[in-house]
Amino acid sequence: MRYTIQHITRFQYDRPVRESVTELRMQPRSEGKQLCVNFSISVQPHVAVSSYQDFMLNTVHHFDIPALHTELLLQADATVEVMPFSTLPDALPAISWDALDGEARDIHWDYVNPSDFAQSTPLLLTMAKELKLGRLADPLTTLIKLNKSIYEGFDYAPQSTHVESRIDEALKVRRGVCQDFTHIMITLGRMVGIPCRYVSGYLFHRNEDEDRSAEDATHAWMEAWLPELGWIGFDPTNNLIAGERHIRVAIGRDYADVPPTRGTFKGDATERLGVGVRVALSDYQEKPGEILLNETPMKPREAFNGRAKQQAAMQQQ
Repeated sequence: MRYTIQHITRFQYDRPVRESVTELRMQPRSEGKQLCVNFSISVQPHVAVSSYQDFMLNTVHHFDIPALHTELLLQADATVEVMPFSTLPDALPAISWDALDGEARDIHWDYVNPSDFAQSTPLLLTMAKELKLGRLADPLTTLIKLNKSIYEGFDYAPQSTHVESRIDEALKVRRGVCQDFTHIMITLGRMVGIPCRYVSGYLFHRNEDEDRSAEDATHAWMEAWLPELGWIGFDPTNNLIAGERHIRVAIGRDYADVPPTRGTFKGDATERLGVGVRVALSDYQEKPGEILLNETPMKPREAFNGRAKQQAAMQQQ
């Protein structure tokens, strides 16, 4: 399937700010079953945009706006082709656990150890006990059960957590968003020795699907490395095995590695963020309407001695 993706982000400031330094992770990856056919990024105020690849081979665009401005508008446009995925087996051989133990710590060390957003807590241990978390007959069976358990055990509730929320916030009330469910599943998967990583991207929604995740937002899920299969995606928000509708943008140990936007500026201002996403089939003929931005309230941003605090990512998934 071929998709067109439009991702708009708008930062508005109640006072002029200067020297905005920003980096973006919005370009879909080209690997495996996925090919990014084309990609463009536009910035207002107009500025030259450069790019590089980080240590996980995500494409990072970055720029610096030295002039005073009260608004920063970003628009990313992409065309992506995703080929059909092979059907997974019902299960893996029991010896797959031995393969994981032998290779995971040597090859995938970063993905079997705790990371910033994926760390065990007393509340998570309580949940693990409730689920009777452990190694089932094989790693694939274990993950399929875990994926379903998180889906059934949590309500999807936009704005119930925020971009910097730790897993305990969702665990306390058993509700959250894609980012929360993904971090919980990553942490539980690592606890039984399965290499797990975070995926930032988009999900194409169809009328016949019963997806819980928001259609006009970015999406997140996790991937686990399985012997004989490689990296396989699991979407606990929607109880899905990642497939042709999942469009991968960036991978990392957790959300801290792959925010869509990250930056800093100089100035004493409050900020409002608006984000809008549209994912459509590329042969869709109807003229698309204007993308409506989901906006957050103004957030105070302080500066001291002319040096701005660093801005973490502000687009929750």
